[in-house]
Amino acid sequence: MKIPQMITAELRRLTSTRMSVIALIALLAVPILYGGLYLWANQDPYGNLSSVPVALVVDDQGAQVNGQQRNLGDEAAEQLLDSDTFEWHRVSSDAADAGLSAGDFDFIVTLPADFTEAVASLSSDSPRQADIELRTNDANNYLASTIGTQAVARIQASVAKKVVDEAGLSLLDALHTIRVSLVDATNGATQLVDGLGTAKNGSSQLASGSATLADGSALLADGTAQLSSGADQLRDGSASLRDGSARVADGAQQVAGGVDRIDDAARQVGSIAQDAANRLPEARADIVAALKEAHVSPERIDEILARLDTVGDRLTAANTRVQDTVNQINQLDDGARQVADGSASVASGADTLANGASTLAGGAATAASGAAQLRDGSAQLRDGASQLDSGIGQLQTGATQLRDGLASGVQQIPDSDDATRKAQAAAISDPVAVGTSAVTKAQNYGAGLAPFFAALAGWIGIYALFLIVRPVSKRAITALRSPVRVTLAGWLTPAGLGALQMVGLFTVLAIALQFSFANPWAALGILLSASATYAAIVLALNVWLGSVGQFLGLVLMVLQLVTAGGTFPWQTLPAPLAALHHVLPMGYVVDAMRQVMYGGDVSRVGPDLLVLGAWMAGGVLLATLGVTRMTHHRTLRDLQPSLIG
Repeated sequence: MKIPQMITAELRRLTSTRMSVIALIALLAVPILYGGLYLWANQDPYGNLSSVPVALVVDDQGAQVNGQQRNLGDEAAEQLLDSDTFEWHRVSSDAADAGLSAGDFDFIVTLPADFTEAVASLSSDSPRQADIELRTNDANNYLASTIGTQAVARIQASVAKKVVDEAGLSLLDALHTIRVSLVDATNGATQLVDGLGTAKNGSSQLASGSATLADGSALLADGTAQLSSGADQLRDGSASLRDGSARVADGAQQVAGGVDRIDDAARQVGSIAQDAANRLPEARADIVAALKEAHVSPERIDEILARLDTVGDRLTAANTRVQDTVNQINQLDDGARQVADGSASVASGADTLANGASTLAGGAATAASGAAQLRDGSAQLRDGASQLDSGIGQLQTGATQLRDGLASGVQQIPDSDDATRKAQAAAISDPVAVGTSAVTKAQNYGAGLAPFFAALAGWIGIYALFLIVRPVSKRAITALRSPVRVTLAGWLTPAGLGALQMVGLFTVLAIALQFSFANPWAALGILLSASATYAAIVLALNVWLGSVGQFLGLVLMVLQLVTAGGTFPWQTLPAPLAALHHVLPMGYVVDAMRQVMYGGDVSRVGPDLLVLGAWMAGGVLLATLGVTRMTHHRTLRDLQPSLIG
């Protein structure tokens, strides 16, 4: 019997009665129903969350936020009720609890009474977090807890964005105000630096002038001290001079009086001498006349006259000397009078001088004291001016640093307008934008699960077919037909039926569910290869172990269900199951389907198909060996069927 004849005979047996046809059709529909219905139900669950009923309880009492009365709970509630994230119901706390217990709500979100107050505390000395309470009931749905956590996270992010946006805008406005103030302060600091520069020049000149003044005042103090000493000496000397000049004046007056008397006497003597000198010629003439009357001879008269002339000459000379002396005495008298008058003037001047010297001495002492004070004060002024100059220099340096620091601060604070600050506040409240890009991308949630459930449906379909399809023809084995042909016929029959299952499943995925396929023909080919591989594996189990092998096919399906990595990444599996992922064929079917369905790396499909080919060849080879054994030997299982079939 040839292979087509054996396949035809098996198909004829499967369609021999109406019930058998119904059974065959039902089993052919198993993977289509399983894969199609499951993927239809989970085609886009996240897109239908707006139908999930959620209770929203707002107990917020509101508070002052940035100087305004706000109720962030009400504001958040309005946003949530206007959104389509869930089917929100704003109810009381009691109604929410009752609804959660009755299953009317999947979870409850509560904004407590101090929600706004807690948010407002962020700008106080005692900041604290605002609470959002989530209550779930796993008796309603376990995944509702996960979905509720995501919902609360969204509410938290929304409120945080709103609060940070407003706070950030206030902060940026304050920074702008600070910048304006810093600009004014910088201008003031610049003027201060310029003024201090001028003051520094003046203080330097003041320091230089005060030093010169200190030196001059020191010299002045020394000079006034010497002047005071000299004035004291002058005062003492002038006092002595006054006393001496007074005595001299008295003596001069006495001398002048004596000289006056001498002058009077001299004048009288002079007058007498002059009279005598004046009478001498008359007396000579009288003597001559008398002699002549006495008849003295002329010779004797001449002799007498000669002697008399000698006396006359002497008298004239004496008179001349007397007159000269009188004149000298007159001059002496005049001089004595002048001396007397001068000594009186000197005495008066000496008295004035003594008084002036005394006044000068007092003034010089005062001047010396003042000069000493001036010296000390100018020295202090010099030191103070030097310190002032140094201090102004330091102040100028500090003012320059202040100006530069303020200018640097101005540069570090951006000069922005209202629109820019609003945009900045929005960016601060939501600073990170998640940019997603994908090498490949599934159409939706259902399309993301399609490779796994299509691969799993293929195994379920083959497993179900072997409930009615005979692994091998017992008639052919009894007739000692070729084990290879018997095996191929036993494999091709379920493989062909499995191909029909995969075509039907692919049609449902592509047309009914409208999943997109980057490489549709390659996807269909992988499904056909997977079904044929599954048929070879289940055939080998049935040939060698019979009904036990059929049961092991179910166990093997369960193992692949958890190790194929169809939902969570296979790396999350425990180590023993992760090891099976690299061995069992379904994981490779899932990987190959993902590549051709999403447009991934087609080069990965080749190694996946090689693994499937190895399992297919291994299954067919083992089945052939089992059939060969069956044609030569009979086992206890052949004589006593298994309890499970």
